[in-house]
Amino acid sequence: MEAVAKLNNFPTSPRKARLVADLIRGKKVSHALGILSHQPQAAAPVMKKVLLSAVANWQNKNEEVSIEDTELVVKAIYVDGGRILKRLRPAPQGRAYRIRKRSHHLTIVVDNVAAAVVEEEVVKSEE
Repeated sequence: MEAVAKLNNFPTSPRKARLVADLIRGKKVSHALGILSHQPQAAAPVMKKVLLSAVANWQNKNEEVSIEDTELVVKAIYVDGGRILKRLRPAPQGRAYRIRKRSHHLTIVVDNVAAAVVEEEVVKSEE
């Protein structure tokens, strides 16, 4: 059974956040946490918190299963564009330059490795 954690309108460019998200997509949660701990990008500590939240959500859904006995994996991670704050900056000769302060929405889905493999086999058999 999968669990989801979301973060909306975090003030970092989605392009910069996708670089970090690509590093942990499909990895085991323990390995992904190690990667995020050592990344210098500003989005890494925030992604680590959201990943820990997704693991906690999985634990709440599956209270009968021990987290130590399961191999959780980052099944999916999405970085979508959020709202854009638009500002104007004074420029030479009476002009104004636009400043676009971007933000992003982050969604992380974690699941048990065994469950993810079974779902893939079901999809392949349907095709």
